[in-house]
Amino acid sequence: MPSDVAGLVLAAGSGSRFGGPKALVEYEGSRLVDRAVALLSRGGCAPVAVVSGAVPLTVPGAVVVHNPDWATGMGSSLRAGLRALSWAPVEAVVVALVDQPWVGVEAVTRLRAAWAAGGVSVAVATYDGRRGNPVLLARPVWAEVASLAEGDVGARPFLRANPDLVTPVDCTGTGSPADVDVPADL
Repeated sequence: MPSDVAGLVLAAGSGSRFGGPKALVEYEGSRLVDRAVALLSRGGCAPVAVVSGAVPLTVPGAVVVHNPDWATGMGSSLRAGLRALSWAPVEAVVVALVDQPWVGVEAVTRLRAAWAAGGVSVAVATYDGRRGNPVLLARPVWAEVASLAEGDVGARPFLRANPDLVTPVDCTGTGSPADVDVPADL
């Protein structure tokens, strides 16, 4: 069922440090990509899109978007995902990374609530005062976010260039933004 906020999972990488694509990694009975889709869906995001690249993905409950330029980094995946969601009747998107399986649903809910309260162009989850993921982007900033997304940095250049548009949302205690780089991290 559509909502006013879509979800976007960036899951295109090859997982070179991990030893294979992290999207396919099983953790506590489900693939990391399925966990990320469930995070966004349970947080009220619809539709949910997943950007694939290094390996083809089939993900129940999500629209899969292939990024042929996945090897250039996260920036191209963010651009591909935002472009793919341009058809959706939504006003914002919550962007999550496939390799952060401990982010809590409450973080997504808090980002959506901050946006729904009005006056928010970008909402960034913070944990103990430090910026993390996920990030909510209102539709009016998508084009500029996409134009600045290069290499492996995603939305970071936009966030740095527009600090006045960024609303930090405290998500301390809702989960962990720690990411999975190597198998020992699990």
